[in-house]
Amino acid sequence: MRIKSVRTRIFKEREDLIAFITKHVPKLKDGFVLAVTSKIVALAEGRIAVVKDKKAKERLIRAESEWAVESYPNWWLTVKDGSFAINAGIDDSNADGKLVLLPKDSFRAAANIREKLRKCYGIKKLGIIITDSRVAPLRRGVFGTAIGYAGFRGLRDYRGTPDIFGRELEVTQVGVADSLAAAAALVMGEGRERQPLAVIEDAPVEFVSRVNRKELAIPFKDDIYRPLFSRKRR
Repeated sequence: MRIKSVRTRIFKEREDLIAFITKHVPKLKDGFVLAVTSKIVALAEGRIAVVKDKKAKERLIRAESEWAVESYPNWWLTVKDGSFAINAGIDDSNADGKLVLLPKDSFRAAANIREKLRKCYGIKKLGIIITDSRVAPLRRGVFGTAIGYAGFRGLRDYRGTPDIFGRELEVTQVGVADSLAAAAALVMGEGRERQPLAVIEDAPVEFVSRVNRKELAIPFKDDIYRPLFSRKRR
């Protein structure tokens, strides 16, 4: 597998995302996967906010969250679109003084991008990943995750298959979409690199026409981290 980040100019609010991608990625081959940062998808959708003070930002975070608990001043542990995020994914880095929210529906956005790019490039097999940066409990550093994807299965299920010693695996599943997002985000960078796109070649994926947007999600009651979510939303 090979991953190449794409350096671009600064993406502008409400700019045509497809035109931007095709200008900076003039060619995509059949069977490639394209990673796109959530920030430029959100900017294309106009998902921008300006707040006057901490209270206004707090109201915005709570409005964008399904569950929220303040853990440090100005930092909220939240659940957004069924997954764990800090501050509901709302970000002020590389935002020119504004706040950038997450895309309205990242799975739908990924599907729309995929269909338009397939026509632009004249290809059949194409995967799209919309990436965002997340943190893990008790670990330093952010990593990329897939908040939306299209064109390939996002989960590989090993349950019921034997390990190298013949023991049947009971719970092992691999998050393909998240693994690719993490790898892509590593080469795209988190600072001033201006690399919001990454082309992934020879990714070990199974291409499909439709994805199950719920395949990576785990209900609260079944999650191994459920004690962390026992506190009521504030």
